Amino acid sequence: MEIFNFQDTSLRELQMITPFYAEDVRGFFMKSFEREIFRENGIDTRGFELFCTRSRKGTVRGLHFQRRHSQDKLVQVLHGAVYDVAVDLRKGSKTFGKWEGFFLTAENRQMLYIPKGFAHGFLAIEEDTLFSYLCGDRYDPESDSGIRWNDPHLAIDWPLDRVEQTIISEKDAALPTLAEFIQVYGALKGEGAL
Repeated sequence: MEIFNFQDTSLRELQMITPFYAEDVRGFFMKSFEREIFRENGIDTRGFELFCTRSRKGTVRGLHFQRRHSQDKLVQVLHGAVYDVAVDLRKGSKTFGKWEGFFLTAENRQMLYIPKGFAHGFLAIEEDTLFSYLCGDRYDPESDSGIRWNDPHLAIDWPLDRVEQTIISEKDAALPTLAEFIQVYGALKGEGAL
């Protein structure tokens, strides 16, 4: 049996997590979250809403955030695979505007904890990818926002060679660039940004 494993990333408070997992002849049992264990490892999230999306291969979702009611997120692939990206937009952060990407798959079972003040998005690299989001605050449609996934200033190295085409919503295609977002809003409030 494996226990939870928490790994720091290059962006402060953004953590890669391997959940508890046990497998036998019947199949497997996985425990993705236990509040006290997470708290002991520096993550004090209070799951507020749980969302699940199903995406076709090549679908890009994001890069999303909320200007008010900022949400920390615990994300995981339940079926399929994604390239998952988090961008630090926290006011005063030494890594403001920096991003990091991760391959999350149902097979590797890894999860990503994304703190408040980050933009988040992913590229589905397998057909019928099922993706779970445990969000730490309510969805606020009035402050729902994002930055463009292919902003040349961010220069995110999406693994586009793994998909035949990209599929993106009209809403996400019309999101501002990071520079346009900064011009209007500056930055996001986040906890522990320095």
